[in-house]
Amino acid sequence: MLDQSGLEILDRDECLALLATAAVGRIVFTTRGLPAVEPVKFLCRRGALWFPARAQTDLFGAARDGVVAFEADEFDAVLETGWWVSVLGRADAATDCDLPSRLPDLSWGDLHGDLRCVRIPIEVVSGRRVTR
Repeated sequence: MLDQSGLEILDRDECLALLATAAVGRIVFTTRGLPAVEPVKFLCRRGALWFPARAQTDLFGAARDGVVAFEADEFDAVLETGWWVSVLGRADAATDCDLPSRLPDLSWGDLHGDLRCVRIPIEVVSGRRVTR
């Protein structure tokens, strides 16, 4: 099915499959009353997105029971093809995270510090595919 712009609408299963292939996405959250966007390395599994955040950061603060948006994509500028997937969900600091050994692989920069596991249950998901 196509949307009003002629882009292919992806169903939930297609969106989840594409999220599983992406390594980096962008989380959109609110801090100090303003929108903020940060790139994060993440995993998509068990109906949720999982990524590390350092304690005492705005991102981790917003991820404790905050509604967030998340976006991942892949585009080929030469072929003018690609896709994007957007997720809405209520993020939480996951206490049942089974990813502690993977968190350093998913973090940026200095690995020293208090890495926490953040989960976004995939409550609402939508996506589009661009083809030529």
